[in-house]
Amino acid sequence: MTEETRKGIISFSITDRGALYSSYMSFVQNGAVFVPTARSYEIGDKVFMLLKLMDDHSVSPVSGTVVWQTPAGAQGNKVAGVGVQFSDEDQGSTKNSIEQHLAAAIQGDRPTQTM
Repeated sequence: MTEETRKGIISFSITDRGALYSSYMSFVQNGAVFVPTARSYEIGDKVFMLLKLMDDHSVSPVSGTVVWQTPAGAQGNKVAGVGVQFSDEDQGSTKNSIEQHLAAAIQGDRPTQTM
């Protein structure tokens, strides 16, 4: 496996509702999550994510595209990372799962990792 290939695989585990809320990017078509990382990605990079949500016992494979970047040292002491939009092939499965976990909090006005 080359470094370029490895760069495109992200393992991300969200363990509680607060972390899920601050990572979920509901304003992105198909949904997306913000993944804290020091790795360098470009907008448009294709990635493959192994995503574990809260108390789910399984890891979900999800393909996506980098649609957001927060560089290291960003204003407001934001965490460095990328937003990964779920692909059309996911058919809304990951987005629906996240929104079921969040239920009422999805329309909240608490700050998130991106907004």
